[in-house]
Amino acid sequence: MNQPQRKPLLGCIADDFTGATDLANNLVRAGMRTVQIIGVPEDEAAAVEADAIVVALKSRTIAPTDAVAQSLAALRWLRAQGVQQVYFKYCSTFDSTPEGNIGPVTDALLDALSDLPQSGFTIACPAFPENQRTVFNGHLFVGEQLLSDSGMRNHPLTPMTDANLVRVLQLQTKHKVGLVAHDVVAKGAHAIRERFAVLQAEGIRIAVVDAVSNADLMHLGAALQGMPLVTAGSGVAIGLPQNWPSIERRAAVARADTLPPAAGLRAVVSGSCSQATNAQVLHFKRSGRPSFAVDPLAIAAGDDLVGEALAWAARHVSDGPVLVYATAESAAVKDVQAQLGVARAGEMVEQALSNIALGLVERGVRQLVVAGGETSGAVVRELNVRQMSIGPQIDPGVPWTAVQSPACAGETLHVALKSGNFGTADFFTKAFDRLEAA
Repeated sequence: MNQPQRKPLLGCIADDFTGATDLANNLVRAGMRTVQIIGVPEDEAAAVEADAIVVALKSRTIAPTDAVAQSLAALRWLRAQGVQQVYFKYCSTFDSTPEGNIGPVTDALLDALSDLPQSGFTIACPAFPENQRTVFNGHLFVGEQLLSDSGMRNHPLTPMTDANLVRVLQLQTKHKVGLVAHDVVAKGAHAIRERFAVLQAEGIRIAVVDAVSNADLMHLGAALQGMPLVTAGSGVAIGLPQNWPSIERRAAVARADTLPPAAGLRAVVSGSCSQATNAQVLHFKRSGRPSFAVDPLAIAAGDDLVGEALAWAARHVSDGPVLVYATAESAAVKDVQAQLGVARAGEMVEQALSNIALGLVERGVRQLVVAGGETSGAVVRELNVRQMSIGPQIDPGVPWTAVQSPACAGETLHVALKSGNFGTADFFTKAFDRLEAA
């Protein structure tokens, strides 16, 4: 007799591709068998055998109405899978504009889940202490700096100039936003739930929650048991699997992060202009490894940068990892944007880098690191990847994955999608060592 299919417990909607793998990484580390889906599957009846499903969208910086539509489509598909809880994942630096998209998507998901018990209330918590993202008194810190004092204040698409998350979110949502302060969180799950009840009685439907340690995330995770909708960065995922004891038992007997053995050539494609990625590009270059810079102004002038990059890579890639990058300091980025326009500059770079990534894979690269959320989305779509298996962690928030692509039909392609702000300075070289060791 066939065993009944195990329905997924947790259904996740991520607003970009690196954020999706970041979330999936934390779930896998906690023992949840996790599948990442690229975009919303067309077949609502298609069943996925996993404990958690992460639907990766590219909705962080699109128009709010489009972000809402895509997120609701993902929700419908996840509910058809039978998930018990929904998780809307955004960046640990709360990347958004005064118009959204975090608030509008949260509002739409709350409305869509209003038929469920305990609906009508949710949290907002981008904290990820392992990556130095903490929330205290409702303010988001990056390391020891307020978000508004960090490099995120110069982000080309979503500059974050206010660290007060209650204030930032209140501008985006139609609901009242409150706070669960750290003195409550430190007392544990019961105290957190009591604070939720007080806030709801005051007409508040979204609560920013403080968290400065993994212990806080574990307290919060227990308090979220049964809540239909959770909105957060990836850190809160650390505390959720404890609500399903069967996950912990399975984690004790089997690793959830096993991937097929890696082979083939190695390359890095980097489009992020964050401080962390700039440091990683510099480290790679100073180590003496070959690198090729993609100049947006040259692309605009009609130069075949894609062809040049692939011809250059063909001369070097057999000797070890190569780097193709459009990463630059903020002053240089602003100069390019002033000449080409923000949207045009971004689109040209994304298209060029995704075409280069495709060409590299077609030429034998089977281990590929991609830096930057927008770049990762463009590359995954160019490679026509539909599903990702989550593997071992390289740095907090960044795992290796295994995928299939028509560009290397029949062979496994290992891909690491790195958020621009994540990873140590030696990340690009360390990533390949980690995969080899695994």
